[in-house]
Amino acid sequence: MKLLNFDVKSAHERRTMQRHELEEIRHLAYDNSRIYKYRTKAYHDKRIFNRNFAPNDQVLLFNSRLKFFPGKLRSRWSGPFTIKEVRPYGAVVLLDTKGGEFVVNGQRLEPYLAGPNVEDDAPQA
Repeated sequence: MKLLNFDVKSAHERRTMQRHELEEIRHLAYDNSRIYKYRTKAYHDKRIFNRNFAPNDQVLLFNSRLKFFPGKLRSRWSGPFTIKEVRPYGAVVLLDTKGGEFVVNGQRLEPYLAGPNVEDDAPQA
């Protein structure tokens, strides 16, 4: 060990090479991180659905915070709610049955497709 430390020039060159290798490893890690972020963003953007809502549309609201509920088969969708206003960047103002309004993210909404009423299809006497 003492013999290596006596030769200052070779120790300096070796230390310089180690610093260059460390910088190269840092650049590779930065590139890998950038590629990972790009792929993650592309995957996330691919799974976002473009939903176009209009005022007076009927929608269902997904309740993601509903953890404990009495029945296993209880739906996490609540509603239907009426859309009052569609704001920019995906925010939607909903009206509940009592007339109160609240704002939710548009990604939590699904269009409410009500089936035909049984009374409408019945023959009239």
